[in-house]
Amino acid sequence: HVGHLLPYSMSDSNTTNSNTTDFINPPTFILLGIPGLVVAHIWISIPFCTMCTLAILGNFIILYIVKREPSLHGTMYYFLCMLAVTDLVLSMSILPKTLSIFWFNSRETDFNACLTQMHFIHSFLVMESGILVAMALDCYVAICRPLRYSTILTNIVVAKISLAVVLCSSTIVLPCILLARQWSYCRTNIIPHTHCKHMPIEKLACADICINNYYGLFVVFSVICVDVLFMSMSYTQILRAVFSLPTKDARLKTFATCSSHLCVILAFYISALFFSLMHWFGHNVSLHFHMLISNIYLLVPPMVNPIIYRVRNKQIRSRVLRIFAHKGT
Repeated sequence: HVGHLLPYSMSDSNTTNSNTTDFINPPTFILLGIPGLVVAHIWISIPFCTMCTLAILGNFIILYIVKREPSLHGTMYYFLCMLAVTDLVLSMSILPKTLSIFWFNSRETDFNACLTQMHFIHSFLVMESGILVAMALDCYVAICRPLRYSTILTNIVVAKISLAVVLCSSTIVLPCILLARQWSYCRTNIIPHTHCKHMPIEKLACADICINNYYGLFVVFSVICVDVLFMSMSYTQILRAVFSLPTKDARLKTFATCSSHLCVILAFYISALFFSLMHWFGHNVSLHFHMLISNIYLLVPPMVNPIIYRVRNKQIRSRVLRIFAHKGT
């Protein structure tokens, strides 16, 4: 029903041949943007660009402050910098192509570039979840094992944890990309989306994608179950330690040290849960609303995370105020 938007598509090429031809690697994919709202792309680009700008600016401020202040060169802020870099890459992986669709109607994207974007999006989503687990471990050690904090989370241990998160997130998504590269695409090369993601691309394949579907479900449930399990265990111990303190002020002050991290977890997983519920149960919801939610789901955590840390973290907040006060004078 969208083939009329292009003068040529793979489905057209199939009809020109006497027999059906499968394309192992189509030269390009066509990203439609948000179907049904094409005439409003310019207006949609305004909140989209605003969210991306806030995400990029906010995370750059976090990185600048941590780099500039030697007192913030600690384990918690190293993980915070990893989270900021992850959010930056996640935002930048969708920003250029989406804006080119909205502003210049540039819909064509190379096949390999599409798969590369898909790998970046999914691997950095997994990486963000892994970093949140590492930050939960940091909160646990800081509250439950404060006297051994410097001996448990040494620089070498932090480096190993960071390397493990990066390697695992990149590796666990890679089989989906390699399988997608081997599929035959004979229906069309049109993707009704603003960026390349796994589900829209697999719907274009004519090959058997059962293995990919099973592996995708394994990745989603293993990442979510393992990460949520570890974070739940950490916060169970944290809450036990907090409620064992003698006074209310001590409990509030101790729990405040990890309140920023808890807000970031809620922002990430609530948006992911809402997107998943929309995908599985929102069959009567219009396609363009699905597309909008998909973009918002990717942009909300990168935009909200630096705001949370600037508001909830006293050290970050004081440095930000100092910078703006200095520029004001």
